[in-house]
Amino acid sequence: MSPADLIPILLTLAWLAPLAGCVATWVVGKITIERSSKLPAWIAIGAMAISLNLVMIAAGFWWQFAASGQYGLPPASGSPLSGTYYTLGEFGSLNLTLDYYIDSLTILMFGVITLIATAVHVYSVAYIKDGHPDDAVEDHPQPTVPELSPLAAIHDAQPTEYSPQLPRFFAQLQFFTFAMLGLILAGNLLQVFVFWELVGAASYFLIGFHFERPHAAAAATKAFLFNRVGDAGFVIGIVFFLTFFGQLSFGERTVKIGYAGQSVEGTDPGILTANASGIFESRPDEFRKFGWLTTVPEARSSPKRWMFVFAGLCLFAGCVGKSAQLPLSTWLPDAMAGPTPVSALVHSATMVAAGVYLVGRVYPLFLPEVLLVIAYVGAITLVYGATCAVVQTDLKRILAYSTISQLGYMMLAMGVGGREAGLFHLVTHAFFKSLLFLAAGSVIVACHHVQDVSRLGGLRKRMPITAYTSLVGVIAIAGLAIPLIAPFGEAIALSGYHSKDSILAAALSFAKQNPAHGLLFALPLVTAGLTAFYMFRFWLLAFAGEPRDEELHRHVHESSPLMTAPLVLLAIFAAFCAIGGEHGPLFETIAETAVSPSPPLPLSHSADIHGTASLWGLLAATIGAAAALAAYGAGLVDMKRSIAFFGPIRGFFASGWRLDALYRMLFVRPLEFLAFCGSLFDRFVLDGVLHGVSRLTLAVARFDRTFDERVVDGLVNRIAMLTYDTGLSLRQVQSGRLRQYVMALAAAAVVLFALAVVLIPKMT
Repeated sequence: MSPADLIPILLTLAWLAPLAGCVATWVVGKITIERSSKLPAWIAIGAMAISLNLVMIAAGFWWQFAASGQYGLPPASGSPLSGTYYTLGEFGSLNLTLDYYIDSLTILMFGVITLIATAVHVYSVAYIKDGHPDDAVEDHPQPTVPELSPLAAIHDAQPTEYSPQLPRFFAQLQFFTFAMLGLILAGNLLQVFVFWELVGAASYFLIGFHFERPHAAAAATKAFLFNRVGDAGFVIGIVFFLTFFGQLSFGERTVKIGYAGQSVEGTDPGILTANASGIFESRPDEFRKFGWLTTVPEARSSPKRWMFVFAGLCLFAGCVGKSAQLPLSTWLPDAMAGPTPVSALVHSATMVAAGVYLVGRVYPLFLPEVLLVIAYVGAITLVYGATCAVVQTDLKRILAYSTISQLGYMMLAMGVGGREAGLFHLVTHAFFKSLLFLAAGSVIVACHHVQDVSRLGGLRKRMPITAYTSLVGVIAIAGLAIPLIAPFGEAIALSGYHSKDSILAAALSFAKQNPAHGLLFALPLVTAGLTAFYMFRFWLLAFAGEPRDEELHRHVHESSPLMTAPLVLLAIFAAFCAIGGEHGPLFETIAETAVSPSPPLPLSHSADIHGTASLWGLLAATIGAAAALAAYGAGLVDMKRSIAFFGPIRGFFASGWRLDALYRMLFVRPLEFLAFCGSLFDRFVLDGVLHGVSRLTLAVARFDRTFDERVVDGLVNRIAMLTYDTGLSLRQVQSGRLRQYVMALAAAAVVLFALAVVLIPKMT
């Protein structure tokens, strides 16, 4: 069996292994007598280990043989592997199928997801404990509008007693991993949507894992509803593209074609590679200057351009909800109500990156207008997330807003033509952000569920592994590097520098080609400084300096090896996964998945553009890191005075730009007003009519009752009484004396005889 046949089998088994683990974990959890047993957890870890090993084997086959085209496997930069698992139904030319689509990006995403999921599963064995409330996962209410509830009160809240139900937690993690891998492996857009919704459902279960807590249940509901808003547009976009192309498959497929009364088989290119068959036409001249794509799709019925723009925006709407872009971003900070391992896996590395992944996967379907919208949405979102993260004091909320900002970077890169740069940052961000979330969870457990960084400090002495592995993540996300030293052609730096540098280069290239959109480079550049500032602030407040709460610090200790080992593993990947930058294996793997027909070399790859972007990005990150060190490390800034000075704007940022209040004013309150008007209409109109009809019915019923009782019943009763009285009168003649009866008969005979004598003669 050739690798071309083995790779789909291996990835399919890797996809289904978490599903089997989910079922096994749930069943074993139900039949296990001892509730404290960790057997369900180890079953889940075993399933993830199997999945990870299968992916590694498939990756080995792909990169060993793909480049040379041996054993019938196409080159990595050529046609991907695609096929059909099962045909659900055939409706004329429309086939509903379960497909797979495998290229370098598919295998890369499989590796990232299974690796991080395995690390999170191992970490969760120690994090999720059973039985004692002090060992519980943190239970700190996360208010929708933070300034309405003082943070000190939030962090002083004590966890409530609960039973974690370990089997349910691991079963839900397994189900989420299965759904996410299914989304990556899906071979058509409709199949993507199915697993897209399953990922959302799994996220709902995990955010609301502690459903008995009102704030967790509310956060899960909020995340679910916000994603449904975006998914409504996603569905509309799918319908439009189905109308345009007559199919939704990514890869080439075999179809039946009716010709001269006969049915013959032919090939139909997928919606991503249709340009090879002439379905795409050249981009109009007025858009050539953007230079990031050379083709646009043309439907079989030649639809108008605005329809493609509308369809692309609808498809992007689903990505806005899933990847927490403005205006659908406020659900992500509240989603921190879920257990920290959930935040590390779902809300930093995988689910929220699904929107970015989908934009990269269907990139050829977006026209310049749509890409420009994507770029500006990403630019505004990255500023939003960074400004909010600067003033947060909750460990997880800092990282949540940071995630929103980094997702904005990825979307910006996609919009300005840096598809590879956006996907590059997606992978590097997955490693260092999951590392930071797991480090935050380690701190939370060690500090007895205190999440307020203003109460921490000095933890590096008690928790050195957690402190220094998280410092790796901080340096990576900040994008710092050692300048002027490039032994391998790239600066000595961690992964985040290379991926963010690639994004800034793409943005600068776009700004030079389109000066009117220079803001698309200025905003990410300034935000790079803010990112370095708030991430070093995060680390300095938590780990550096002296303890600010001696009683709390006295009981702090390093987490167990089950929690620190995943931190070390993720720190290694966060540091070295992007080695070589745009000339390294990771970037080249992503670049192999380009679907446009041999596009010209992007301007961002030129030495002067790349060098300029690197210099400006490193300068911004250095300034941000230095400012954080001065303010929170060396104490050169009086933070109390600065907080008092920036009080109003700080409150604005702390509340997430008051977006929840705005949404309440724009949507919730109008709906409440409409509900109130509906209540009044129901109470005074509908109820009035119903009550009037009821009263009329009662009046008719009363009249009917009176008529029945006094007329009908009265007549019947009178006849009955007359009959009764007559019976009583006749009763008197029934004496029971025989002589009296004989006399009556004789008298009657005499009377009859007399009548006969009198009447008969007259009759004759």
